[in-house]
Amino acid sequence: MTLDDALRDLRALIEPGRADGMRAYHKQTREVLGISNPALNDLAKAWRQTFNVETRVSLAKALWETDIFEARIVAAKLLTQARLRPDETAWDLICSWVPDFDSWAIADHACMAGQRRLTANPDRLDTVESWTTSDHMWTRRAALVITLPWTKQNNPKPAELDARDRILQWAAGYVEDQDWFIQKSVAWWLRDLSKHDETRVRSFLELHGDRMQPFAVKEAAKYLA
Repeated sequence: MTLDDALRDLRALIEPGRADGMRAYHKQTREVLGISNPALNDLAKAWRQTFNVETRVSLAKALWETDIFEARIVAAKLLTQARLRPDETAWDLICSWVPDFDSWAIADHACMAGQRRLTANPDRLDTVESWTTSDHMWTRRAALVITLPWTKQNNPKPAELDARDRILQWAAGYVEDQDWFIQKSVAWWLRDLSKHDETRVRSFLELHGDRMQPFAVKEAAKYLA
């Protein structure tokens, strides 16, 4: 499939009158076509079932480079799959996108693709750790969003607990950053973790909660008794 073919498929899904509302909601200056997320899900699923990994990575790269809102999201969806073999080029491509992040919707979809690649190879956490000291806020935020799977294990193995503690140390380094998105990312990580590991969340808040913004503390403690 060529990029022109893919863009033709995307444009066929445009809902008249939808783009203006999406552009305002997502605060976009780039082109927004006006396509619903369910429609993008269906298109990405069809492409994943049709094309091999090499073709999908190539198409995802080309779609991302158009800088069209929905094209970037469907590029991420093309690579959002637990089993992807080989996956080195997909992981490298996702990492190459991180410096381009500038809005939560695009960043979160790309991070969802990255989550699968991280859980497939946890050694990649070394790369993610380097993002935590970036001057780019969205890169720092991505380090917590892409590692959310480590909040969800009910019976974590020792290595998974070590990773959980490692990521909590990153979060501790963020608590004095007053950017709303950074505070929200810390709160999101803690909130999700609290469903499976209340002790660690309580300990984190006892140590660092006084340096977090009040809304973030409230969000982090949402599910604590």
